[in-house]
Amino acid sequence: MEEPRVTNGLGNQMKILGTALLVMWFFFIISWLTGGLVLALGVIPRTTIGLRGILFAPVLHGSLAHILANSIPFAILGWMVMLRDARHFVTVTLVAMLSSGLMAWLLGASGSVHVGASGVVFGYLGFLMLSGWYSRSALAILLSLVVSVVWGSVILGVMPGQAGISWQAHLGGFIGGVVAARAYRQR
Repeated sequence: MEEPRVTNGLGNQMKILGTALLVMWFFFIISWLTGGLVLALGVIPRTTIGLRGILFAPVLHGSLAHILANSIPFAILGWMVMLRDARHFVTVTLVAMLSSGLMAWLLGASGSVHVGASGVVFGYLGFLMLSGWYSRSALAILLSLVVSVVWGSVILGVMPGQAGISWQAHLGGFIGGVVAARAYRQR
């Protein structure tokens, strides 16, 4: 099996993550300035218009606490995804966005609006926790173990729990991350 490629481009990784975070914060400021009007672009379950939220929901956040709670794990886990190969970041992000948004759209409560990057964060978590299993390389296994020990308890967020938190998006994102890990198993 081929060892994962650890990229040397820390500057490029920081630019990619920084740009993604800037986009999220830009939309948060727009949302704040408009009194939350842009939040209507989130995933609205089982409505045709709500499908656009698959694209927009990850950059929309309802409060300062919400965006802070997503920005930190997004940056840390996103960087860890890039440790395997920076090219994985875009693919894992897109797969997590799609699966997270679709799960929220399919299983979310009628009339609700799902926003936030936590589905993508759970996608990174699923990718990192399972990539060692699928690739069976020493570096990937070590990374999976570290992520599982440090972040493993977060997995409980894929279960129904606190009102107002989209466990559906978390579950969908996690599944998307696992699918991405499996897709990269032989690369």
